[in-house]
Amino acid sequence: MSVRVRFAPSPTGFVHIGSLRTALYNYLFAKRNGGTYVLRVEDTDRTRLVDGAIENMLQAMRWAGVESDEGVVLDKDGNVTQKGEFGPYIQSERLDIYKEHIQTLLDEGKAYHCFCSKERLDQVREEQKAKGLTPKYDGHCRHLSKEEVQKKIDAGESYVIRLKLPENYVIKFHDLVRGDMEFNTDDQDDQVLIKADGFPTYHFAVVVDDHLMKITHIIRGEEWVSSTPKHVYLYEAFGWDKPEFVHLPNILNTEKKKLSKRHGDVAVEDFKRKGYIPEALVNYVALVGWSPEDNQEIFSMKELDEKFSIERVSKSGGVFDVEKLKWVNQHYMKDADDEYLAKAAIPYLVDAGLVDTIGVNEGSDGEAEVKDEDFEYIKKMIHVIKNKIQVIDEINDLAPIFFGEELKLESEDAREFLNMEHIPLLAQALKDKIEQAEQFNSENNQKILKSIQKEHGIKGKNLFMGTRVLLTGMMHGPEIPDTMEVLGKELCVKRIESAISQRG
Repeated sequence: MSVRVRFAPSPTGFVHIGSLRTALYNYLFAKRNGGTYVLRVEDTDRTRLVDGAIENMLQAMRWAGVESDEGVVLDKDGNVTQKGEFGPYIQSERLDIYKEHIQTLLDEGKAYHCFCSKERLDQVREEQKAKGLTPKYDGHCRHLSKEEVQKKIDAGESYVIRLKLPENYVIKFHDLVRGDMEFNTDDQDDQVLIKADGFPTYHFAVVVDDHLMKITHIIRGEEWVSSTPKHVYLYEAFGWDKPEFVHLPNILNTEKKKLSKRHGDVAVEDFKRKGYIPEALVNYVALVGWSPEDNQEIFSMKELDEKFSIERVSKSGGVFDVEKLKWVNQHYMKDADDEYLAKAAIPYLVDAGLVDTIGVNEGSDGEAEVKDEDFEYIKKMIHVIKNKIQVIDEINDLAPIFFGEELKLESEDAREFLNMEHIPLLAQALKDKIEQAEQFNSENNQKILKSIQKEHGIKGKNLFMGTRVLLTGMMHGPEIPDTMEVLGKELCVKRIESAISQRG
């Protein structure tokens, strides 16, 4: 059996971290088993559609490196298209297919028309609640004759089509995470399959689509466990083999509550905007609900492909800890290409007024573009400070020290250090050595500091923190010889002069 899995989001806005994890686990399971990962768009709830959501979702998935083999995809020009032999892959384009299959259930007496108004349904549920019963449809229209149904339809009465569940019937299925599960139909509702607007509900369309697209494993969030019995019964009603089911644990916040928008950033776009490296986000999300056998924490996508298994997925919710994500991201920052990080840093530097933009780079999703010499300077700066920050959006915590001739003291402590007795001697010695230097790189800058220590007896904190304050106005920061190299001789001298003028 060839493994076929699918990710089937609704185009209702941003891509939630939970959606990214669901897509990722489907993707990894397919890769591990030499299978196919399908992306299908479930847009039958017309009230929740958001313009541009499909494009945004596909762009977010492309950014994260979780792209589908089949289904709804972006072409090379970034336009939404579809590929594969089981399409259409957008549900609103499959209405004729659903009409054909709902008619089969109606003809076999496994579904029925329901003409109950919303007011009646609300009243029934309130009465059931008052009696301590589980609110559900009371079957009022289950036994209407064909003639009665046709008469109501001819009269223009609004209706839905419901699944006719048998009474006191045990529905069984096996979940690869949760094991064997059983549900009695007496505890289930006669689920609506076709809505009054003629569109199928999720519960009907998902079963028809998964069968016709030959999906072998359904990997989705645990919120769908309670709906699965109805899906399983639909497979039985059609006489189809049901797929394997995998229900993933919820993603929780640090307070052990389900992660939601009100708890802060939960969209892939939020993390992209803040400058997280996509591989780091994917790496961390993979670990929220799944654990490798050897407790490894840093993975490439290739390693995830090789090591991911459903057997290691937890039954309990995984905690999404932004601080741990930052730790993972910092690992990727250290190894990331300086040019890549420099491009990612430009918007933040422009917003801070540290560099000027010369336009928009049309070839990079509309990103700001800077002069070539500014870009080269940013690259050198990034190389020095990338070990000191966890996420690109933190860059302006350190970047200001590399811009401007005038020294800006970060704190009162820095000002006190600048006023220490040895600072004028250190400043003059440093200025003289810098001006005399034939080569101004990190290695030679280290030699400059050592020679000052030897010739003037200034050492330890007095030397290193003093130099840092003179050149950057900060008590702590990136390595001094590296910082000096980025600043260059001329700017270092001007900073020292500016520092001395602020003593007193």
